[in-house]
Amino acid sequence: MSEARPALLSGVRIIDMTSVVFGPLATQMLGDLGADVIKVESPEGDMLRQVQPAQSTGMGAAFLGVNRNKRSVVLDLKTDDGRRSLRRLLRDADVCISSIRPAALARLSLAPDALRRENPRLITVAAVGFGSDGPYRDKPAYDDSVQAVSGMAGLATMRDPGARPSYAPTILADKLGGVTAAWAVMAALYHRERTGEGQHVEVPMFETLASFLLVEHMAAATFENLPQSFGYSRMLVPHRRPLQTKDGYITILPYSNAQWARFFRAIGREDMLSHQWVTSMDERSRNIGAIYDMVGQFAPSRTTQEWVDLMEEADIPVMPVRVLPDLPQDPHIEATGFFQRVAHPSEGTIWTTKPPVKFSATPARHDLRPAPCLGEHTEEILSGAVED
Repeated sequence: MSEARPALLSGVRIIDMTSVVFGPLATQMLGDLGADVIKVESPEGDMLRQVQPAQSTGMGAAFLGVNRNKRSVVLDLKTDDGRRSLRRLLRDADVCISSIRPAALARLSLAPDALRRENPRLITVAAVGFGSDGPYRDKPAYDDSVQAVSGMAGLATMRDPGARPSYAPTILADKLGGVTAAWAVMAALYHRERTGEGQHVEVPMFETLASFLLVEHMAAATFENLPQSFGYSRMLVPHRRPLQTKDGYITILPYSNAQWARFFRAIGREDMLSHQWVTSMDERSRNIGAIYDMVGQFAPSRTTQEWVDLMEEADIPVMPVRVLPDLPQDPHIEATGFFQRVAHPSEGTIWTTKPPVKFSATPARHDLRPAPCLGEHTEEILSGAVED
């Protein structure tokens, strides 16, 4: 039997000075790939520890969800001893990622340039709300405020001018920022592997979410002298919504000309096969709301399962609408082992999810280390730090 290969990021040490979700999600993803992530916490700990629900004080479910595969060290960076200990940790670290505001880091003599003077190979990462070259750079940033200013909350009003702005019911800006920060770290590590050079990386939530939204919503503004005509119409028509069936809701999504033809043939509407909405994508795009509305009128004639069977037979994308409590019983989720139970030393047996990306040679792991208790590894980590 061949020996197990080292994890993808085995030997990479990351000093994680982030809190809540943005930075911690990024470092958890890197920890799943084998990096040694050292979570630096204040004596009070990451504030996410206190967010309910929780079984034990300081071990909230949300904290458990973004802090596996890390070790926790408590350092009071307001003290000389705390800052000295951190500098010792950084001397042989590969990455330092921080969500502390840049001005505060500078006051603590922990600015990226100063850290790289002591360790030129160090990659420093600023997980910030707003880019440092804009007037919002010193503003505090939370998921709701970034959803508001990025245009995310206002998408509802672009679909329906009478609607009120609304937040996506998930911490989208934080999580997208975390995913972006993780790939940015990987890119910087690859650059250093080729050149030996460390560098500073800035990942702003605002610009990241705005860029993400504008992939399709740049739309006609792409071609204007003064960009104004934003909004991808297919995403914004009010008819784009789950369809109500006899007993629930479903998503039916013919897209190509051939799929629309098969859809109308399957429901016995051959009269639509020569219609421009079916034969011309351009005409269909101009009238997408009307054709979606037509499908919505047909939907109540069958049950959800009857629609699934009919559409699968016609090879048309279809999925039932589910809520989160349905996921553990989803047959695909069950077959992939997506939900996993792991033993936690303070919380007992808890549920978690496997990393979704599969590597054939260097698989990601969800079970290397459970999320740490506050300061659980302080002595272990500081005793191994490089001395002055």
